[in-house]
Formats: sequence, structure tokens, C-alpha cells
Amino acid sequence: MEINNNSSIIKEVLSLRYCPSIKSTKNKFNVNDFMPEEKLDYLKHIENCISSEIKKEVSDNHVSVALSGGVDSTLVMALLRKTKPDIKIDAISLKFADSIDETEIAGNIANKFNADHHVISIENFLEYLPKAISIIKMPFWDIHWFHMVKTSSKYSTSLVSGDGGDELFGGYTFRYQKFLTNFNSDMTPLQRVKLYLECHERDWVPDQDELFDSEANFSWDEIYSKIIPYFDNSLSPIDQVFLADINGKLLYNWIPLNSNFHNFFNLKPITPILSKELKKFAPHLKNSIKYNQNKNIGKIPLREILSKHISSDLITPNKQGFSVNTINLWNSHGKEICQYYLDNARIVKDKWISEIWVKKHLKRLDEKPDVRYVNKFLGLLAFEIWYRIFITKEMNPETKLSI
Repeated sequence: MEINNNSSIIKEVLSLRYCPSIKSTKNKFNVNDFMPEEKLDYLKHIENCISSEIKKEVSDNHVSVALSGGVDSTLVMALLRKTKPDIKIDAISLKFADSIDETEIAGNIANKFNADHHVISIENFLEYLPKAISIIKMPFWDIHWFHMVKTSSKYSTSLVSGDGGDELFGGYTFRYQKFLTNFNSDMTPLQRVKLYLECHERDWVPDQDELFDSEANFSWDEIYSKIIPYFDNSLSPIDQVFLADINGKLLYNWIPLNSNFHNFFNLKPITPILSKELKKFAPHLKNSIKYNQNKNIGKIPLREILSKHISSDLITPNKQGFSVNTINLWNSHGKEICQYYLDNARIVKDKWISEIWVKKHLKRLDEKPDVRYVNKFLGLLAFEIWYRIFITKEMNPETKLSI
């Protein structure tokens, strides 16, 4: 593997946390996909699409379900039980140290639908980062799905998940609100792209261009060019965001990475919300059907369907999903692990990453933790691990990161 052949990938991953330069196995969505169409009885159609996909893809009498306790995974669980009343279900939930723990909620949902519930507690989120990177062959640090697939493979040969709900039905409300608040109709497409990236508070840092050294030849224009088509069109501002989102992490992070995990552990992925029919149908729904801008509530159709199958008190209103508190991770393990591997970093020595930037912000994080820079350092850690495995070939993928 040659680093120069992966230069664009590295810059995109460290800037966007997804990589539009890789070849996707799925077709990109375009402006025409988001042209509003009148859809009569759309709730019934959505439910039928999910149920039909379950009937088609679930062939065994035993499956695992990735259960966070949020709308998407709970809806899939409810329709799985309705469609396959006699199937054995093992519901898998992840519990990350020093992070919001919603496994009790997930447990109540599992009991509601007669599923065996398994909580996987992960003390050090970064421990198996080398192994995960060796599987996906890309420098991503957010590897929660590695833990999910690895565990699920012990219980069954297929894993059902609710993935796709956020992208198809407007679930990233924390970003929509900020974008719409700061948006004005006089903005050029480039200004809209910059605002869109600024709304990704967990990924974007203001001095990103100073992060890279001479070998990277970093340019924001190169990054903007990947996104600007989604904002240079006649769609409404929120539909432009929907278009950018669905062509972002879903196509160029989640699908390629998780496919590699599933293949490695020989586990069949089943994603009913991402059925072929729903991917064609959902984008054409009016954005107001999916997202209420005044109340900042998304995934409205999925919520309405779910309300027929489960009491609302079993669903948390602001579900976090399978997420790790990166500030707490930094304080418990991340800081020392990053310092150890970045102190004599090969990516710095070989002029891909700026030594000045690394030293400056490691010192700043000692004074005041900032989630954006913590996430950026976790990205640099993943880059360094990837570099040592695939470029300098000095790291064994079985190495466990610990302090």
C-alpha cells in the first residue's frame, strides 16, 4: 500500500470523517431524488417496506439485533417481532465507560418484544483500534460497529439494525437547527458548504489547514469541491443538507466500513430501513413530513409508525445512539495513548502532519478540553496506527492500545 495513492483519502477522513474519493458500492443520490412528490398513505407504505425487507432478508430462525433503544432500532425490533413472531432474537447493546448509559431503556424494549438482551461493556474504546483498522484498511477511529459485529457473531449468523433512519428521514436535528439559524438566502453555494461543515461541531476545527504538513499538500478547495454540488442547485436549504448528509457518512463511511466488519466476522447485515424501495421513496417526501423545523424534531414518520407498536415512555426523546463521550474517553485513556503514539509519530516525521500543530493543541487540551480537538487527535491516532500497519509495517494488528 502506497501513501501517495491514499493522499486524498487521508485528507478527507481527517477533514470530514468520511471519504468521498473511495468507490462506493451504492449509487449517489442526486437533486432529482429530492424533488417533492405527493405521497398518499406514506406511513403505511413505509411500514410495509420495512416489513417486506424483513420477510425477504431474515431467513434463519435466530437473529441478532443492534438495539440502542432509539426510534430506528426499536421500530425495526417491533416490526421484526410482528413479522416473525416465533423467531429467537438476541438484542445487543453497547455500553461505553464514562458515557451516557441507555442500556436499561434498551433492556425494557428487549423485554417488551421477548428478546434476550446482552449488554457489552467496553472500558477502553480504543483498545482494539489496530485490529479494526487492519480490517477496514482505512484510518477511522470511531469503531463502535466493530464491537457490535464481533459480539453479534457469537450469537447468530445475521445482524439486524436500524441504520439509515437518520439519513432518509431527517434525524440529525442538532445540525439542522444550527444550519437554518445561520443560513441566509444570499449565501453562495460555497458559503453554504462552509456553514454546513461548521455545523459538524464534532469534526470541524477552525485551523484545519495548519494541521497538515508539506507532503499532504492540503487545500480546502479540494474538500469543498466534493460537497459543493449538493448546495449548488434549486433545492430548499434543508433538502440540500439532507442531500449532502445522505451522500456523506452513509455512503462513504458507514456502508464501506461496516461491510468490511461484517465480511470479516462472516455476519450477514440486514438493514430494513435501507431497503431499495425506501431509498427511492423517502427522499421524495416533503421535508416538512420528515422534519419539523419549529420544534426541531426529525424522523417524524418513523416516530408515528412506532407509536402504534410501543408506549412513548419506553423511548428517550433525545436518544444518543451508540456513542462514546470523547471528552471522558480522552481523560481516561485517549490522552495518554495519543501522547505515546504521537510523541514520535511517523506521520509527523514523514511530513504529513505538522509537529507544531500537534504540540500546540496537546498543550491546549491540557488547559481546556475541546471536543472538536479531542476528536481530531483521535483521528490522528487512527492515521498513525494505519501508517504503522500499512506503510512502515512495524505494528502487529493484534496490538492492544492501553495505558
